Amino acid sequence: MDLSKLMEARCSTRALFDPKRPIRSQDLMRILEAARWAPTPHNMQNFEIVVIDDKPLLKQIGNIKSKVTLDFLKENYQQLSFSKEELLRKKVGILSAWFPKEWTAASKLEEAAQKAEPFPVSGTLDGSPVLLIVIYDSRKRAPDSPGDFLGIVGLGCLMENMWLMANSLGIAFHIMSEFGEDPVEKEAKRILAIPAHMKMAYACRLGYPISEPGKGLRVRRDVKDFAYHNRFGSRGLHKKI
Repeated sequence: MDLSKLMEARCSTRALFDPKRPIRSQDLMRILEAARWAPTPHNMQNFEIVVIDDKPLLKQIGNIKSKVTLDFLKENYQQLSFSKEELLRKKVGILSAWFPKEWTAASKLEEAAQKAEPFPVSGTLDGSPVLLIVIYDSRKRAPDSPGDFLGIVGLGCLMENMWLMANSLGIAFHIMSEFGEDPVEKEAKRILAIPAHMKMAYACRLGYPISEPGKGLRVRRDVKDFAYHNRFGSRGLHKKI
């Protein structure tokens, strides 16, 4: 596929994966090779990747409990549009219809957080034949980069490389945000014997959907909405370069 078309087609696959359809080892190796060539600051290569395909181990990780927090609900609410027309106008964010109603009412978010019950990670992971967990050494950082901002950018480049390669091979890819939570990370690190000083950057599940996932409305800002020519405030490109 043409690279620009591949980037446009890339998406998060929020669907059940077929547990009877494994990822071929040669395809998995190509995804890891794509990770290998991701740009990182000072060529730090500031990542390790734990590849999990053992079914009992995946089940054990799936049993880890996660919980919706008030911070998540508040920050999620800020990204919501309440109609397709609003989303098309704003060009950023997501539709409120994707979430439970109690998550979409500003006055009820605190109540929703209090009532939220812990739920197993398996709700997202179920059926996935492979889980990749990206970790990095939190004691290190890119030179002259407060908070290791540049190091985190490198981890993002790693994610994009793997994602595009997976999608080019017809393999669905989905980032699991649950692993960014302290309780989930702590328990997953214990199960996988990950050293205490290593930080889980993110986890992603790979697989083949059991059924064709539904396609939601996708929006992006136009180039003229975020590009400036020669100085901030001068929107768009005013002449051919």
